[in-house]
Amino acid sequence: MPVREHEIDALARHFVEGLKARGAIVPKADIEALIACVVELMSANFELETQIDEEADRMAEAEARKHPSLDVSRLRTLIKQRIAQRKDFPL
Repeated sequence: MPVREHEIDALARHFVEGLKARGAIVPKADIEALIACVVELMSANFELETQIDEEADRMAEAEARKHPSLDVSRLRTLIKQRIAQRKDFPL
């Protein structure tokens, strides 16, 4: 299930405000602008993960049709790991 926009906004706000409250960061720009940047990065990350999931699903299903005895769930996980590695995406 994809992450909703308001969930990403809330997570980014919690992340940035938490870092600021602990003194881990001292924003030089407007905090809202910083939160917007984090939202943008997180959204792109979730989108790429969704694309990797969809590609892994398609590939696993195609292989399962060729070889019905394969464990599709395990195959999907392995394919997802390979795709993520190829795209330099940490899982």
